[in-house]
Amino acid sequence: MDLFGTDIISILIGLAVLLVGGLALRLVFAPEASQEKAAAKRIKNLRGTSDQKTAEAMVLKKRQPITGRDLPFVGNLPLIVQRAGLEGKEPLLILITASIAMVLTVVLSLKLGFYFALPTGIVLACLGVRQVLMARHNKRVDALTQQLPDALDLMMRGLRVGHPVNATIANVGRTMADPIGAEFRILAQQVSHGDYLTDAFTDFAERVGREDVEYLAVSINIQHGTGGNLAEMLSTLSTVVRDRILMRRRVRAISSEGRISAYLLSSLPVVIYLATTITAPSYYADVSDDPLFKPIAFAIVALVVGNFLALRKLVSFQY
Repeated sequence: MDLFGTDIISILIGLAVLLVGGLALRLVFAPEASQEKAAAKRIKNLRGTSDQKTAEAMVLKKRQPITGRDLPFVGNLPLIVQRAGLEGKEPLLILITASIAMVLTVVLSLKLGFYFALPTGIVLACLGVRQVLMARHNKRVDALTQQLPDALDLMMRGLRVGHPVNATIANVGRTMADPIGAEFRILAQQVSHGDYLTDAFTDFAERVGREDVEYLAVSINIQHGTGGNLAEMLSTLSTVVRDRILMRRRVRAISSEGRISAYLLSSLPVVIYLATTITAPSYYADVSDDPLFKPIAFAIVALVVGNFLALRKLVSFQY
């Protein structure tokens, strides 16, 4: 039987591969998430509390480090999901990825053949979802970093008037908006339920994955071990973080011309191809049956993608 030029058996094989791939991705994620969900449900049944109280009670159990596996070209999926603020939604992400892969496979199989379209669709879907997660993570971390100096100033003022560290952390969580407000609420709950201050800030740095927060965690560790004026240290760190934010903006402004040039040069072959296909459909159709057409087309696509990645690397700065 044939459907859109594709054998039904091939489609069933593709669906089976996608199902097995989805189950494999589910196994990649750390099993602690399902255990924490079960524990949260038990706590909610016992205490009869709201979702917020249940989330707070879950902090009694020390947050485990992310134990996912690094996959080629993808990285540590559980860590990426956590830093994107979507922890606990892994099954939904897997379902979305599988759906996108199925759609891409069906569309690509009309031109490329099923056995080439299947791996291509899976790879494109995984990379696309990963890019969306990374973009969400970067947006969230940028917003948190912008709030960090104000949070440090708020802690510093509380310490100078005599409030304990726990109270200043809780005050930041209550006063400031998310995402930093949510992170400091987690910090406050960890410390109030017996976790060490140094461990709580280290977990905070691991969740965020930004150098500015790592500086804060290291500073807290040093101050905890050697003593000193914590308020003065937070004031100095606040100034450093603000200067780093200003530096990032300057670097981004200076490199904006290079980024625009990279995007224009990378999109030019695609624009030329689309314009040629629309204005002269027979230009490529007349030679599409040639045996060398597909290999040359694949080589051109690979070169265009490589050009885009190289130009993007040249205009991407780590700061």
